[in-house]
Amino acid sequence: ALAGVVAAAVAAGEPDAVVRSGEALVPRLGRVGRDAAPALPEVGAWSLDVDGSGTLEGLRLVPCPQSEAPLAEGQVRLEVRATGVNFRDVLLALGVVAMADSFTEVAYGCEGAGVVVEVGPGVTGIAVGDRVMGLLSGSYGGPLAVTDSRTVVPMPRGWSFAQAAAVPTVFMTAYYGLKDLAGMRAGESLLVHAAAGGVGMAAVQLARHWGIEVYATASEPKWPVVRGTGVPPERVASSRTLEFGDRFRAATQGRGVDVVLNCLAREFVDMSLDLLAPGGRFIELGKTDIREPAAITTAWPEVRLYRAFDLNEAGPDRVGEMLADLLELFERGVLAPLPVTAWDTRQASEAFRYVSQARHVGKVVLTTPPSPLDGTVLITGGTGVVGSAVARHLAAEHGVTDLVLAGRRGPEAPGAADLVAELAELGATARVMACDAADREALAGLLDGLPGLRGVVHAAGVIDDGVVSALTPERLETVLRPKVDAAWNLHELTLDRDLSLFVLFSSAAGVFGAPGQGNYAAANAFLDALAQHRRRAGLPGQSLAWGLWAERSAITGDLDQADLDRMGRTGVQPLSTDQGLALFDTVIALNQANTVPVRLDVTRFTGTVPPLLQGLVRTAKPSATNAAVVSATAGGGLTERLAGLPPQECERVLTELVCAQAAVVLGHDDLAAVDAERPFKTMGFDSLTTVELRNRLNSATGQRLPVTVVFDHATPAALAAHLRHQLLPEIDAVELATTGIDRLEAILADVSGDDPGRAGLTARLRALLTKWTDAEGPDDGADLDAATDAELFDLMENKPWSS
Repeated sequence: ALAGVVAAAVAAGEPDAVVRSGEALVPRLGRVGRDAAPALPEVGAWSLDVDGSGTLEGLRLVPCPQSEAPLAEGQVRLEVRATGVNFRDVLLALGVVAMADSFTEVAYGCEGAGVVVEVGPGVTGIAVGDRVMGLLSGSYGGPLAVTDSRTVVPMPRGWSFAQAAAVPTVFMTAYYGLKDLAGMRAGESLLVHAAAGGVGMAAVQLARHWGIEVYATASEPKWPVVRGTGVPPERVASSRTLEFGDRFRAATQGRGVDVVLNCLAREFVDMSLDLLAPGGRFIELGKTDIREPAAITTAWPEVRLYRAFDLNEAGPDRVGEMLADLLELFERGVLAPLPVTAWDTRQASEAFRYVSQARHVGKVVLTTPPSPLDGTVLITGGTGVVGSAVARHLAAEHGVTDLVLAGRRGPEAPGAADLVAELAELGATARVMACDAADREALAGLLDGLPGLRGVVHAAGVIDDGVVSALTPERLETVLRPKVDAAWNLHELTLDRDLSLFVLFSSAAGVFGAPGQGNYAAANAFLDALAQHRRRAGLPGQSLAWGLWAERSAITGDLDQADLDRMGRTGVQPLSTDQGLALFDTVIALNQANTVPVRLDVTRFTGTVPPLLQGLVRTAKPSATNAAVVSATAGGGLTERLAGLPPQECERVLTELVCAQAAVVLGHDDLAAVDAERPFKTMGFDSLTTVELRNRLNSATGQRLPVTVVFDHATPAALAAHLRHQLLPEIDAVELATTGIDRLEAILADVSGDDPGRAGLTARLRALLTKWTDAEGPDDGADLDAATDAELFDLMENKPWSS
C-alpha cells in the first residue's frame, strides 16, 4: 500500500506525501479567514452550550452571567484555564441521553483547572491566587466558574493546567466505582473496557496500586498503550469483537473476573455479564444501555451487584475526600497524569467529534482562549529589528507595561538604550538582559527573576547560508542553536507558568523551502512542530512562519536585488513593518498553532503552480456532493425540491446527501470520501457516530428517523432509498423498478460470455425472477383467449397440477 501511495504521489508530481492511519496526505496552503474560530461573546462571562440540534455543530458560546453572581457560603470563583471533556458531555451534545437541557444545568457541569480569583464566606484552606483542579459548575469551558470549595484541591507542582483538568472526573469515577460501589480488594480480578480511554487508564493505575489483577479491552491500534500501563499482553483483547469473552475465560481457567467496569453496550454487556464469576459485580459507566437490576438478577442470578451511577451522587464531602487521597498518590508518584490532547474551546465541535469517534488516548481537554496580557512579556532577540518592532507594538497596542528584551549582547546591543527610552514614552518598563536563551542554565536564571511572566515571543535567529553539501556540523550548530535549542529551553522551563502567549517566530523558508538554506529551513520547521506539540498538550503555542520583512535585519541585511527578484518569482513580496505588525495581531487573534503570514502575489503564477500553492491559486469547482449538502441544509424545502426531479435523480441526490453527511460525521475534509455502496460498519461508524448521522439527516430532511436507522440500512445507498420512500412515498414504484431494470440491463451487457462469475449471476437472476413470479400467485382470471400459443404452452409447462 505504501509503495502504491509513493507511486501515485510521484505520478501526480507531488514532492511530499505522508501516510497516516492508511490515509495519504499532501501539503497545501489555504487562506485562514477571520471567522475561522467562533467569536467570543463581547461582554461578561460565557460558557459552551448546546442548541438542541443533536449535532456537534450545535455547540455554541453563550453568555453565562451565573459565573459572575455573588458567591454563596463555601464557594470559590476560578479563572478557568482548561476544561476536561468527558464521554457524558458528548452524549449530552448529541441528545442521546436526557440529562439536562444544557451543560450548565448539570450538577458539577464539568471538571477543570485554573486560578482562584475570589473566595466566599466560610472558605478556609484556599486563597486567591491558588492554582487548583476539581469539579466545577455554572460554566463549561468558559473563563470563569464557580464551585463548592470542597470539590477542588491544589494542583501538583510542575503540572500544566491541561494535565490537571484531565484528572478529577476520570480518576474519581474509577475510584468511586471500584472502591465505594464494587468494594474491590487486593487479589481480586477486574475487567476494564476501553482501557485506553480516560476512565479506563485511571482504573488500571488504581487497580494495580491496590493489588488487583487487571484484564482490559481496547481497539487493536491502542493495545500498545494499554500494555504500556502494565497490563500483560495475554490479558488484552479487542473492544470491537466478542472474542474477549473466550480469551479471558480461558485466561482465568474458566472462573471469570470479579468486577467489570463497563462502558460498552448491547451484546458486549451480555458477554461481560457472562464473564463474571459467582458473586461478581458489574459497574456500569455508559449511558446508552442501562439495564434494570431486576432483569440482571433474573438472567444472571450469580451476579451480586449491577450498578449504574453518576459521580454526582458521591456528594461534595466524599468528592473532597477522594480528591485529597488522589492528590497524595500523585505527589508520591504512585499515580501519573494521563496523556492529553487539547483544543481551544472555540474548536469544541472538533474535540467532541474526536471523542465520539474514540480516536483519543487518555483525555481530551479544552483550553480557554488566552486572556489579555497582564504581566511580563519576554522577547528573545528583543533588540533586533523585528523583536524591537514587536516590543513597541505590544506596548502601544496591547497595553503591555513590563517587557524583558533578551539577547546575547544585552545592553551593549546597538540602539538598546534608545529602545528602552522609546518604550518608556509608550508607558512600558523595559529591561534589556544579556542572556543566551540556548544556554539552559542562563535562561533558567533569567526566568526565575520573572515571577509575573505571562508571555513569550521567541524572535531570535541567525543564518549561515550554504548548499546542503557545504553544511558542516558547525554551520548547522550556528543556525539551530539560537532557534531550536532556545525554543526547547523556553518550552520546558515555562511548563508550569501561567502563560497567555507563547509565540515562535519561524520563517516561510521552513514551509516553502529555500535554496541554500537547508539548515535555516530545518530550524524553522522544528519551531512549527513545537507549536503543534504544545497545543496538543494544552499549552499556548503559535508558530508564525514569516515571509520577508522589507526592513533589513541581521538576517536579511545581506540580500541583494538578485535575491529579492528570485523571491519575487515565487510570489513572496516584502512586508512593510506596519503590514507585519497587522498580520501579527490577526494571527494572534485567530490563535491557530501554525500560520504563514506572508504577502503572496498569486498572479505571479501563470504556468505550473507549485503543489503547495494549488489551493490558493486556483479555485476548485464545488462537487456535486457539496452541492447536495448545501441544498439540503439551506433552510429546508428538500421534499419540494425532490418532487420536481425524476425518480432516478431523486435517489441520486439523496445518496449524495447521505454520503456527504456521513463524511462530515467521520471527519473527512473531502465530502465525497464516502462510497455509497460501502457498509457503514466498515467505515468506522459506531453507536455515537450513527446517532449524530441520524440527527444530521433529521435536520436535513425534516424527518424523525429512529436511532437504529443506520443499523437498519447497511449502506448509504440503502439509507437513501429508505429516505426517498419516507419523503416521497407517492413516487410510482413501477417507474422506479423500470429505471432500475434499465440500469441493470446496461451493466449486464458488460459481462462477457466467458466471465467466470457469469454463472453465479445467472443463478441469482433466475432465483429473483422465480421469487417475483411466485409472489404474484395464481391468476385464475387471466384472459386465456388473448394469450399467444407460446404463453399457453409456458403456462401448461410451469403450472403445478394436482393429481
